Amino acid sequence: MLDITPTEWTAILLSLRVAAVATLMATPVGIALAWLLARRDFWGKSLLDALVHLPLVLPPVVTGYLLLLAFGRRGPLGAVLADYLGIVFAFRWTGAALACGVMSFPLLVRPIRLSIEAVDHRLEQAAETLGAAPWRVFATVTLPLSLPGVLAGMVLGFAKAIGEFGATITFVSNIPGETQTISSAIYSLIQTPEGDTAALRLVIVSIVIAVTALIGAEWFARRATQRLHGN
Repeated sequence: MLDITPTEWTAILLSLRVAAVATLMATPVGIALAWLLARRDFWGKSLLDALVHLPLVLPPVVTGYLLLLAFGRRGPLGAVLADYLGIVFAFRWTGAALACGVMSFPLLVRPIRLSIEAVDHRLEQAAETLGAAPWRVFATVTLPLSLPGVLAGMVLGFAKAIGEFGATITFVSNIPGETQTISSAIYSLIQTPEGDTAALRLVIVSIVIAVTALIGAEWFARRATQRLHGN
């Protein structure tokens, strides 16, 4: 029951790599958009907010198909990236990371935005009064104070990326060793005779990874909060 096969290890390690890359690539963009939505008023803000959260309400298959249209080898973005930069997303593990990053993006942005909104704006104004440039105010005041939200967003995004299935299988298919993550491996196993035991092993692994990530996030968030309050 607990004897994980090499094929299953490949799917597990690929899922961790895809989720890590997706989270790391999405975090800087997520922080920037969260700050923009939290601290600025502009025309089209509601539309931007809706676009950020759109992957939450769209069927994952729709998101995956849109990614295939845009980033496929013949898509407007995919053709340019492939021809000029040699970057290919469709049916590659990098495409799985892109799909997971898009699907997890709303869960990453929301806690960061709420955390930035909770930062006392007077502290930022005081730093500006002392002559700090806007980027320095953000780097030394806003971002450190919103660190618990950043950590929470990253972990939620990572956990979502680990479990992503619909958009990934639509965009990059289910290729063992290349795009077959834990979720797609479980899907394949339950379609085959006598695959229930292996599928159950991967289910247990998924639960362990998710629980570990959530516990780790809570610990890091508490540590960050204690440091910010001088404890």
